Amino acid sequence: MTFLTDVWHWFGRSANWHGDDGIPHRLVEHLGYSGLALLLAALVALPLGLLIGHTGRGGLLVVNLANAARALPTVGVVILVVTVVGIGILPVLVALVALAVPPILVNTYQGVRGVDADLKDAARGMGMTGWQVLVGVEIPSALPLVLLGLRTAAIQIVSTATIAAYVSLGGLGRFVFDGLAREDYSSVAGGAVLVAALALLSEAVFVIVQRAVVSPGIRQRG
Repeated sequence: MTFLTDVWHWFGRSANWHGDDGIPHRLVEHLGYSGLALLLAALVALPLGLLIGHTGRGGLLVVNLANAARALPTVGVVILVVTVVGIGILPVLVALVALAVPPILVNTYQGVRGVDADLKDAARGMGMTGWQVLVGVEIPSALPLVLLGLRTAAIQIVSTATIAAYVSLGGLGRFVFDGLAREDYSSVAGGAVLVAALALLSEAVFVIVQRAVVSPGIRQRG
């Protein structure tokens, strides 16, 4: 109970809500790292997933490589890139993008490949080109799985972006790493609570987005 009280008091400290070391500033930094990593991962994985899902070429190889990439240790990737290019935001982005690409790529590929073949044949029978089938039939039908991949990647990125503090950057990880260094465990717990809350908020945002952009008929069928 004393520990929980210490955490509550940590959130109540005025100093934790102001300045460069305050919660709002660290939260903005954390969102910046996370948003940029998710954007870069989506730019890589979405087109590739749509391409191999639509054509069916190289899908097994790419998906197996993506699944193998899930085993990469995030901190190990950061240390490796730091060794090559030095300390900065690049090692963090490389590690976070490597973490986020597999779920986006695999879900996008499986979503497109899982579209009913009869539906695609009917679209082609109406004279649609391959591009029109992809945009007008496959993507809308695959959207729930695509968004699931993005949602999974976003939660993983938000939860792992604390490693930015490991290479002397900012974000919510500062509360965790600095708290450990000072043996201020209320700060460690407070930082962990903030990261968990942000991950849950990311989940909620994608649930809202899915309800807004996915056709009701597709949602019901799912």
